[in-house]
Amino acid sequence: MAALLIAGCSSSGKKDLTPVELEDFTAEVEIERSWDRNIGVGQGKLYNQLAPSLDGLTLYAGDAKGRVVAMDRETGDVVWQVKLKERMSGAVGTGGGRVMVGTLDGEVIVLDEEDGSEMWRAQVSSEILAPPQTNGDVVVVQTLDDKITALDISDGSQRWIYESSVPVLTVRGHSTPLISQGRVFAGLSSGRVVGLAADSGLPVMDARVGKPQGRTELERMVDIDGQLLLVDETLYVTSYQGALAAVDINTGSVRWQHDASSLVGAGEGFGSVYISLADGQVEALDRTRGELLWTNDSFLRRSLTAPVAFSSYIAVADYDGYVHLLAQTDGRLVGRIRVDRKGVRAPAIALGDTLYVYGNSGNLVALKLR
Repeated sequence: MAALLIAGCSSSGKKDLTPVELEDFTAEVEIERSWDRNIGVGQGKLYNQLAPSLDGLTLYAGDAKGRVVAMDRETGDVVWQVKLKERMSGAVGTGGGRVMVGTLDGEVIVLDEEDGSEMWRAQVSSEILAPPQTNGDVVVVQTLDDKITALDISDGSQRWIYESSVPVLTVRGHSTPLISQGRVFAGLSSGRVVGLAADSGLPVMDARVGKPQGRTELERMVDIDGQLLLVDETLYVTSYQGALAAVDINTGSVRWQHDASSLVGAGEGFGSVYISLADGQVEALDRTRGELLWTNDSFLRRSLTAPVAFSSYIAVADYDGYVHLLAQTDGRLVGRIRVDRKGVRAPAIALGDTLYVYGNSGNLVALKLR
């Protein structure tokens, strides 16, 4: 893979690999920091995407060295914090009174939501790069080898496991499983998205989003690594070097698809689906028909996070730590603020009038519109 990447770099001009410089613009909205809190070392030296999680009035976040912090979402005040000995790579999942994290060594560690005390831990097949999820009955975790494992929420015993074949070459990472309507939805490195019965793990839906093409294994990578988006009965899924597809969760049929390459997934709002492409473009599509509504190419090669609807805007963050606000109606840039000089990889969370952004260095910021 390294040889292929070097060959690609040498055949491309240096200019093609340089992130575009941000242009000056007239801000239409002002963004202010409501509070900020340091969460240890943040994402660490590996390409982690440790994401915070909201549950009720509490915001949870973790860092690469095992620190887990619970905070009041309004003030940022620390409710409790613990320091685990394990290196964390999948964090943070919440629900059912639990806080769930995954480690590089393939351990799922479950803490009590009230005080952070450890309730149980369980070993799974390989490293965990996305937060475990729960429906209050099982804790579901996806591992780097594309296995999906359900553990009993009470004691961590294995309830079922789903296995699939892994391509020769994949992007390091995987999407976060989504549990809804008695089913577990998961994107695989083969470009498929599956729906499994949450109580048994039996497949109930299977759809192909990315189709491998090309002569080399590098060209044939079609991983689904971005966050899955479920709206009513439609699952919106993005693949690398593949497509953004709207999938019927009951039949697995693809209602529409749009050629796209993304590693971060999609967001939605105002009847539209928004996607950050691998090259840095942001696109908006009609949620029902898949028609392209607008494109913003102001952030080429700036490694954007997934779009998040925030008020009447969408928010994306980039490799240099800037948060950009775009109008949902036409994609024009309306606001910008820098939150972390080491960049932002984790997806932001929007709730009401607050946007929570977790920077790579460990700076967690609550932003509001002035």
